[in-house]
Amino acid sequence: MKLNERGFEKARELIADRRFVIDDRHTWIEHRPSSRDEIEFIAAHGWDAYGRWHLAVDDALPARTRTHYRFPYGDFRDVHRCAILSADHDAIRGAARFLDELLQTAQARERSHSRR
Repeated sequence: MKLNERGFEKARELIADRRFVIDDRHTWIEHRPSSRDEIEFIAAHGWDAYGRWHLAVDDALPARTRTHYRFPYGDFRDVHRCAILSADHDAIRGAARFLDELLQTAQARERSHSRR
């Protein structure tokens, strides 16, 4: 398994565009796209777009399969902090930590702007 650079960059872009949800680690089970959502997303947008919603790829598994892509970080609309916090593997731990720091910084900025 290795870091999916394209997925990591897409997550960074979404956070910069304020497309994120700050939620609790344990809510990913509720927010994670269903199997049906994944199939519909692939049909509408293709495998490349689907892959960009994942932090890792497993080259031991066939490309263009859902099992090839690992550690989804969002719901095909927004990055979810609960998904980032749930991503725990040596290959992506540093990237997940970095994204969490970006999320915390973005959240702090939003709070300071809302107080004005």
